[in-house]
Amino acid sequence: MAGRTQPLVAGVVTALVGFASSFTVVLAGLRAAGATDAQAASGLLALCVTSGLAAAWLGLRYRIPMSVAWSTPGAALLVATGPIPGGWPAAVGAFLVSGALIVAAGLFPALSRAVAAIPRPIAGAMLAGVLLPLCTAPVRALVEVPALAAPVVLTWLLLHRYARRWAVPAALAVAVVAIALTTPGTGAAGGPGFRPVFELTAPAWTVSAVVGLALPLFLVTMAAQNVPGMAVLVGYGYRPPFGAGLRATGLASLAAAPAGGHAVNLAAISAALAAGPDAHPDPDRRWIASVTAGTGLALLGLGAGVATALVALSPPVLIEAVAGLALLGALATAVSSAVAEADSREAAVVTFVVTASGVTLLGVGGAFWGLLAGWLMLLLFRRRSGGPEPASDRAAGPASG
Repeated sequence: MAGRTQPLVAGVVTALVGFASSFTVVLAGLRAAGATDAQAASGLLALCVTSGLAAAWLGLRYRIPMSVAWSTPGAALLVATGPIPGGWPAAVGAFLVSGALIVAAGLFPALSRAVAAIPRPIAGAMLAGVLLPLCTAPVRALVEVPALAAPVVLTWLLLHRYARRWAVPAALAVAVVAIALTTPGTGAAGGPGFRPVFELTAPAWTVSAVVGLALPLFLVTMAAQNVPGMAVLVGYGYRPPFGAGLRATGLASLAAAPAGGHAVNLAAISAALAAGPDAHPDPDRRWIASVTAGTGLALLGLGAGVATALVALSPPVLIEAVAGLALLGALATAVSSAVAEADSREAAVVTFVVTASGVTLLGVGGAFWGLLAGWLMLLLFRRRSGGPEPASDRAAGPASG
C-alpha cells in the first residue's frame, strides 16, 4: 500500500510547495506589468490550470515525471521590467509571442540549440540582474515594516536550516497570520474577492513590448527553466523528449496568455521532488507523482482569488519579501554561474549591472540591454585576445541556465 501511495503523496507535496513557494512572485510580476487585481488573479488561475494539464498529458503520454510550472524567473523579469508602453494589453501580446517562440523551439531544434548556446556566464548574469530587485525586498521589509517582516524572515531562516523545502511556505503562512492580525476589515477587502476569476484581455503588439519583454521572457524561461528542467530528468536517468516538452509548455503558454498568464515551462526547482527516489523507489512509477502534482496545481488554481486578495491586503513590500526569500537560492545559482569563468567574468558583470539597473531605453527594458551589452563585451575581449576560444569555454558546453 505504501508503494502505491508514495508517488501520490510526493505529487501533492510537489504541488503545494511549488504553489506556495512562488505564487507571490507571479502576482507581483503580473501587477508590475499593469494587471489589475482581477487580471492578476485570472493570470494565476490560467497558469495553474494550463501547467497542470500539460504536466498530466506529458506524464500520461511518456510515463516520465515531467513536472510543469509557471516561469518564476519570468515573473521576476516582469517585476524588473515594470510597466511597458501599451500597458497590460501589450504585455499580454508579449506573453503570446513568447509562447509562440517556445513552440517554435520545440518544432525547430536549431532554435533551442541557439538558446542553449548563449554563454553560461551571460545567461546567469542576466538572470541574476532580473532577480536582484526582488531579492532585496526582505531587507527593505525589515526596515519598513519590521514587526511584520521579522517573524517572516526568522521563520524562513529556521526552516531553511532544518526543513528547507518548507521554508518559504512556512514564511508565507506567518505572513498570512501577520496580515490577518494587523489588517482591519479583511472581509471587506476590494479586488477580485475569494472566488475564481477568469478575465480575458485583447492583446496588443508593439515593437518595444516584443523586443523588451517577449524576447527576454522567452530567453529567461528557456535558459533558467526548460534547459535545467531537462537536465534534472537526465540526472535521474530519464531520456525526456525535449521537443515534446517545449511544444506542450509553449501551447500551454499560448492558452494561458489571453487570461493573463505570462509563461508555462518545464519545472526545474520542483522537478526533483517528483523525479527523485523520494517519489518512488521504482523510476518507472514516478510519473504518477508528476501527474498528481499537475492535478493538484490545477485545483490550487481555484484559490487564485484568495491568494490575490491576500496580496491586496498586505503591504506590498511584505509580499515582495516572501517572493524574495523564495528566489534567494535561484539568485545564488545565477551569480555562481555568472562568475565561474575568469575569461568572461567582466562581461558577466556588465550584463548583471545593466540588467539590474532597470533602465528603459527606446521603450525596451534592462534585461535586453544587459544581454546585448554583455554579449558585445564578450566578443570585444575575445577579439582583442587574438587567440582561439579559451579551453574553459569550449569545455563548458551549452548553457544550462
